[in-house]
Amino acid sequence: MTTTPAAPLPLLVLGQGRDLRTERGVECPGDLPAPSDPDLVARARAAKAALGDKVFVLGHHYQRDEVIEFADVTGDSFKLAKEAAARPEAPWIVFCGVHFMAESADILTSDDQTVILPDLAAGCSMADMAAIAQVEDCWEQLTEAGVADVTVPVTYMNSSAAIKAFTGRHGGTICTSSNAKTALTWALDEHGGVGGEGKVLFLPDQHLGRNTWARDLGGALDDCVVWDPHKPMGGLTVEQLRDARMILWRGHCSVHGRFTVEAVEAARREIPDVRVIVHPECRHEVVELADEVGSTEKIIKTIAAAPDGTAWAVGTELNLVQRLAKEFPKQRIAFLEKNVCYCSTMNRIDLPHLVWALESLVEERVVNPIRVDEQVAADARRALDQMLALPGETSKD
Repeated sequence: MTTTPAAPLPLLVLGQGRDLRTERGVECPGDLPAPSDPDLVARARAAKAALGDKVFVLGHHYQRDEVIEFADVTGDSFKLAKEAAARPEAPWIVFCGVHFMAESADILTSDDQTVILPDLAAGCSMADMAAIAQVEDCWEQLTEAGVADVTVPVTYMNSSAAIKAFTGRHGGTICTSSNAKTALTWALDEHGGVGGEGKVLFLPDQHLGRNTWARDLGGALDDCVVWDPHKPMGGLTVEQLRDARMILWRGHCSVHGRFTVEAVEAARREIPDVRVIVHPECRHEVVELADEVGSTEKIIKTIAAAPDGTAWAVGTELNLVQRLAKEFPKQRIAFLEKNVCYCSTMNRIDLPHLVWALESLVEERVVNPIRVDEQVAADARRALDQMLALPGETSKD
C-alpha cells in the first residue's frame, strides 16, 4: 500500500503567526504591562476585586507562584474544567494553564460562560504531536490493514479538542493519568478483555499508554507498537499491527520525558533513604525504578501524608516541586533531574498576561477567548461523557 506522508506542520515562533488548528502559539493583541512593573501584584488584586464573582480564576499546579496566588482553585486540567462548569454564575473563566485545558473548560461550561487564556502561546508540545489530519490518516490506514474494527481509541486528556472529538466519533473514551487503567480495561473489554483480540489506539502520550498496559494491567511490552505519524503506515507492517494490543502514538511530554535512569540512580546514591516518586508520563524504565508512580494529585497527596523527615526525589514539573518543598519544609524534597525542567509553554502564563486579561475584563473587553466549534465540542463531549461513565475516580489527571 502506498500512502502520502502527512503534510508537515507549519513552523511558528511562539506568539507569532496563526495556526488555530494546533496548540501552537498565535498572536496576542494588545500591550502587556512590563514584567518589571512593581505594581503588578497590586494591579492584579485591584482588577480581581473589581470583577468580584464575575470572574473565576483557575490555576494549574504547574503555574508560577506569582499566578497561583490569584487562583480561586488550583488543580490538574480536568479537575479545573469541572470546577469551571460548577460555577455557572461566573460569566468569565480565566484559565491559567495551556490551550487544551482551556478547550476542555469551554466544552464543559455553559454557552453563557467565556473561557479566557491569558496567553494564546501557552500550548502543549505533547498535544501538538498528534494533529487531527495525522490521526485521521492513521485511522484510514488501520482500516485498510483490517484492524480498525477491533481497535478502540483512548485519548489522554492532554490532547486537542479535535483529537477528543475524533475519539468520540469512533466510540472511544478520554482518560486521565488517574483512571487510565480503568479506561484501558473498558476499551479492551469491548473486544474480549485484556486477554482477548481487541486493540487500543492510545493518543498522544506513548509513555502513559505503555506504563498503564505493562504496570497496571500486566501486559507484555512486546504487545506494544509505536505509530510514527511521519512514516507510511506509522512505520509498521500489517503483521505488527495485527499482532499488537497497544498501538501507541509517538508522542511524549517534553518535561516528564527528560527524567532518566541515571537521574534515579544518582538520587539513590546521593540522598540517604530517598523515595523516588514520578509521574506516569515518564519513560517506562524510569517508572520501573521509582518507589511511587502517580498523577500530579497523587504526588501531592502522597508527600502530604508522609512522615516528617521523609526524603523525596520528585519527577514532575519544577514549579510544583519547588512549591511542595515550601509547603512541606519538614520533609526533604529534591527535584529528580539536575537540569532545570520547567514546562516552557505553561510558564508563558505570567503575571503581566494575567493582569492584562483581568484589566481588560474590568474594561469589558474580552481578550483571548477560547471557543471550540460546536460539532467538535459535541463529539468531544461524547468521549468525555464516556469517561465520566467509567467506574472509579475520574476527577484528577
